[in-house]
Amino acid sequence: MTEAEIFKALADPTRRQILERLSSGERNATELREGLAISQPAVSQHLAVLRAAGLIEEQKLGRQMRYRIRAGGMEPAVSWLTRYRAFWPERVEKLQTLLREMDQ
Repeated sequence: MTEAEIFKALADPTRRQILERLSSGERNATELREGLAISQPAVSQHLAVLRAAGLIEEQKLGRQMRYRIRAGGMEPAVSWLTRYRAFWPERVEKLQTLLREMDQ
C-alpha cells in the first residue's frame, strides 16, 4: 500500500474511530458500529477502505467476520513521515526565534 492510500483512509474521522476501537482487540462489524450514527452498510464500506489501504485484516470465524489491525499496515506512512522528521525541529526553532523577535 502507498502512503497516499493510508492518508486517504485516515482522513475520515469514522475510519479513525474504527481503528481506535480495533486497537484494543479484534471485533466484528456489529461491535464496531455500536455508538456510531451510521448504518451497517456504511460500516462495511469504511472497513473496505481500511482493508484496501492495508490497515486492517479480516478473518472469518464461523458465520462471522472478525477485524483486527494489520501489523505493519502503517509502515509506508511512518516511512514517509520519517523523511521529514529532521525538517520540523529546525522550522519550529526558526519560528520560535521569529516570534521572540516580534515580541521585543
